Amino acid sequence: MLKTSCSALLAGILALHGIQASAQETMTGAGATFPYPVYSQWADDYQDAKGIGLNYQAIGSGGGIKQITAKTVTFGASDAPLKKDELDEHGLMQWPMIMGGVVPVLNLPGTEKNSLKLDGETLADIYAGKITHWDDAAIADLNPDVDLPDTAITPVYRAEGSGTNFLFTHYLSQVNDEFADTIGEGKSVAWPAGVGAKANAGVAKQVAETEGAIGYVEFAYAKQNDLDHIRLRNHDGEYVEPSSDSFKAAAANADWSNAPGFYLVLTDQVGADSWPITGASFILMHKQVEDPAAAKRVLEFFDWAYANGGDAANELDYVPMPENVADQVRDSWGDIEGPQGESIWP
Repeated sequence: MLKTSCSALLAGILALHGIQASAQETMTGAGATFPYPVYSQWADDYQDAKGIGLNYQAIGSGGGIKQITAKTVTFGASDAPLKKDELDEHGLMQWPMIMGGVVPVLNLPGTEKNSLKLDGETLADIYAGKITHWDDAAIADLNPDVDLPDTAITPVYRAEGSGTNFLFTHYLSQVNDEFADTIGEGKSVAWPAGVGAKANAGVAKQVAETEGAIGYVEFAYAKQNDLDHIRLRNHDGEYVEPSSDSFKAAAANADWSNAPGFYLVLTDQVGADSWPITGASFILMHKQVEDPAAAKRVLEFFDWAYANGGDAANELDYVPMPENVADQVRDSWGDIEGPQGESIWP
């Protein structure tokens, strides 16, 4: 299991591994908090196996893109994939490393835990500030057997540029036209209601401390902090629970081989068992690197993670990338070159 404690998840912004390793043996990366629990576990296991540490700053996808673009880290991480033209503009490449689910969580005493049902349209209206109390008719219609309290709803959102924001708003924009027209999708949007919190851990903490709050976090954060979660109606009209099985169901139709630059978003997928807010987390690196040795250390780590990290990912309720996709990614690493045009991989 993850060595990082619950309290560290709640407070954690900066993850440090391999602090006893020399600078030459430490990899540097920054970005998404969505995959932080599994990257942290992989980093611990890799250091035990190879003696090489990872300094990963979990600062959000927007920060990860900025840091890799500025070349202050060897790799960036983002849950919001860049389109092919954006990659080319910055001389970057990307690949999917892990898949998982974004989960709406709430703090509503008096209701049975993990039982409240919502659909995407109602969830969007809550975040648009149109639904302000838990006993609103739209929520009551979806939960006819629940005695809903007249408690004010406090929507909690990610305050910084975030891939979790992107996945959440991308989904809401798919299922609610008014949300798409007025708020839209993005790593940062202008939320009309609610309070902001930093990173998955900050949102989880804010929800846990605010009666009537609703937020959205990567599933591991909801599970680690024992938060009440929503049962969400999917594209096929079925109410589903967030789990590795429902994330796998949503990922089953992903066609990575026909996704230029590995750009693919997995929200609102068909299938009776599919979780609606499923997504992949991506790694970003420059195609021409200034430090070939550092780049190769990073590629060797992710190669090891594809081959050896599946059990840890499953234990943390992520979905490992299928082996055929991992092979496609390894092939793409042949495009990474050193300063003189020399190949870095294998």
